[in-house]
Amino acid sequence: MLNRIAKHFIKIINDHPRKSYDPALNFEFCPRCEANLTLQKGFDSSLPYWECLGCGEMLINPELQTDSGIVWICDQCQAMLNIQPGFSEAFGRWRCAECGHENAINPKEVFASNDEYQSEASNPYHGLSDEDLLRLSAYEEEGYLHNHDNIIFVKHRETGETHIKKHLSTYDKSIYEYLMTHPIEHMPKIVELFEAADTLIVIEELISGDTVEDLLSEGPLKPQQAIGIIIDLTKILEELHHLEKPIIHRDVKPSNVKITPDGEVWLLDMNVAKWHDPNETDDTKHMGTWNYAAPEQVGYGLTASSPKTDVYALGMLLNVMLTGEFPKDRKAKGLIWNIIERCISLDADARFTTAELREALEQL
Repeated sequence: MLNRIAKHFIKIINDHPRKSYDPALNFEFCPRCEANLTLQKGFDSSLPYWECLGCGEMLINPELQTDSGIVWICDQCQAMLNIQPGFSEAFGRWRCAECGHENAINPKEVFASNDEYQSEASNPYHGLSDEDLLRLSAYEEEGYLHNHDNIIFVKHRETGETHIKKHLSTYDKSIYEYLMTHPIEHMPKIVELFEAADTLIVIEELISGDTVEDLLSEGPLKPQQAIGIIIDLTKILEELHHLEKPIIHRDVKPSNVKITPDGEVWLLDMNVAKWHDPNETDDTKHMGTWNYAAPEQVGYGLTASSPKTDVYALGMLLNVMLTGEFPKDRKAKGLIWNIIERCISLDADARFTTAELREALEQL
């Protein structure tokens, strides 16, 4: 539906105009499902368009005048551009008067129906070049990871190597580009990147083993194993945090930590990672997983995310591995709680650094 899409939705005006069956009563009906539009909440016959609440079809006001019979919608805020003062398709680009976003007026992006648009919008490869599509065709899809339709096992047709293919809608491409040329030990290597219209397609190394989430399905871990996992994670994160421009992972949680059959600890998934800017006072986008995300990460702190944000998640993860629950429900017992408590301090400055955390855990 229009109010839930954000990319180049343009519609031929005469495809489904609204129509009235009873001028005396001023009733209007959807030409697709015959629902009475007049009875739908929020409907007004003066609106330039309306989405039928019965079937979701976009219906255009027949009185709307356009240059070519095409309705243009802002990519950013979904406002109709045709009705904005001074708009003309001849400009080629138009800055939306509602939100300021500059839209490309591209006749190639015209869709004859809502169904046609939805089909194209759901295509993760929309916008890829022919060259990229050819390179992607070298990877044969073999199945989904735990029924995640955006994480796919693929096999390279020539080398026979198995990789993971991810379709990401939330990402910082520059971080993936950096990691592809500067791999971090015990993080999956980035093999190839492809950017479609609004999706980053990542081909990365497949890491075998069980996630901590898998292990926790059988109950809490033994203290020595849980502490060892956190120690290994501090080493991985410390390398990220000490780059010339540090990277903050921002999503350390059980499903993103994998233990290989020989006991090695790997940190996965960088889709919400961000570069650390010490001059930032707040995150422009608040992302992360509830309970593992630090207060500053979700808009409740006085600073932006920092390396201490990942330490908060490590503290939460350690408590969950030891008890099976978050600290608010059940705290770990003994001296380890003192360490966890400092990790999850609401004051980021009071938390350990990764090096300090590792030292405290090794002393145990």
